[in-house]
Amino acid sequence: MGAKGRFGIIDIGSNSVRLVIYEGAKRNPVPIFNEKVMAGLGARLSETGKLDPEGVERALNALNRFSALLGQLDVQHVAMVATAAVRDATDGADFTTQVEATTGLSMQLLSGEEEAKYAALGVLSGIPQADGIVGDLGGGSLELVDIKQGKMGRGETLPLGPLRLLGSGLSQKEVLRDVDKAFEKVDWLGEGEGRTLYAVGGVWRNLARIHMAQNDYPVRVLHDYEIPAAEAADLAKLIEKLGAKSLAKIPDVSSRRVGALPVGALVLNRLIATTKIKKVAISAYGLREGVLFDQLSEQEQARDPLLAGASDLARRLVRFPEHKRELADWTAPLFEQSGLGETESQKRLRLAACSLADIGWYVHPDYRAAHALEQTLLAPLSGISHSERVFLARTAFHRHEGAGEPLAVNGLTRLLAEEEHHRASVMGLGFRLAFTLCAASVGVLPYTRLVLTKGALTLNVQRSHQAFCGEVVEKRLAALARTLDLEAKTQII
Repeated sequence: MGAKGRFGIIDIGSNSVRLVIYEGAKRNPVPIFNEKVMAGLGARLSETGKLDPEGVERALNALNRFSALLGQLDVQHVAMVATAAVRDATDGADFTTQVEATTGLSMQLLSGEEEAKYAALGVLSGIPQADGIVGDLGGGSLELVDIKQGKMGRGETLPLGPLRLLGSGLSQKEVLRDVDKAFEKVDWLGEGEGRTLYAVGGVWRNLARIHMAQNDYPVRVLHDYEIPAAEAADLAKLIEKLGAKSLAKIPDVSSRRVGALPVGALVLNRLIATTKIKKVAISAYGLREGVLFDQLSEQEQARDPLLAGASDLARRLVRFPEHKRELADWTAPLFEQSGLGETESQKRLRLAACSLADIGWYVHPDYRAAHALEQTLLAPLSGISHSERVFLARTAFHRHEGAGEPLAVNGLTRLLAEEEHHRASVMGLGFRLAFTLCAASVGVLPYTRLVLTKGALTLNVQRSHQAFCGEVVEKRLAALARTLDLEAKTQII
């Protein structure tokens, strides 16, 4: 693994200064504290070549507080990094000295190459099989990295951050000219045709929120939210034309992003046109997660982030986290012996569902199904698409509610194919039977086994454990059998 104990990252950017504290350096990092101050260090960089004096004061005040918080929360390991504004400012070295005196910490001033590397590592940590172009739009720069089959390729840093462009004093037409010229110099961008742009950065996340609202999208999770390139370009063109007052009236626009949104939209629009990408996928993971990922051993980096995250969540929320192993073996026949079958990706989801199967146990029985659905849908997991989230959420619902139809009323139905709705129902009802049979405890399920034959679903129970059978078990076995269009049987062996 990486460093033991809590891990903090201070990210000193051109626009914001942020502290994120993680419980540890893990494969699926979950923040326990996250605070950002919009200092605006790079607000006047294009004009003066120096850091903004008011921004410096705000940043140092924030960093002084961050230093106190690190001590209060007993953070054992801290990485403090600074990016484009400090790197490019003529007084960047003086600021570095002030920061290190204020915090007592060493600051790593990232080169453009290092900034691009960490941004790409962050995307790959959350979307391991990413294939396309990473675009990390910060306040002072745009980092671009080509990634193929989970591996980093060429990278480039361009001075196209909204804060820098806004401070340049150029007209929109002149900004457009400079953006296009910068992209023309990156000869490999044409290789993005038909692929994915993995968009990182607060401005582009805000654009995604607007797109979600426009389409009444039911899953308000930004990570791995996908937008067809044509729709992203149309939205970007619209935002480019809006003034600050109009943007401020949009509910999903952060007031802190109003000034930067039109310029960020312009950069996105021109990047889509240059690369001819097929879609934009939002990555909630970027530089900070890349720094954290870099702390991990190769073995830990290679772990599946979804399974690692589901296991971590189970350790917090379920009664017997180790129960997942028995559930995985016990539910396998439902798919291996039936016409449903199971691909490797479907098996992976089933294993994650086994970790999360008891996630709703501690709330009132009348609310468990809805709670489990929402908890699973919005869980801090990576390495998972939105349709896969819906699948796991529906499975969690059926584990508590039975064979009802939870999703038609809230719009989630459209995100999942009909056959996957059925698969989730089978899995959830299988969990429901298993938890009834063993009372959510470890050690009973190995003495029982589901067997699917033509026309029948049989629960085989070893004679030593036949007392665990009963009326409720029979009822839930019958419900599962009906879903599979089979007859339910129990056999003592």
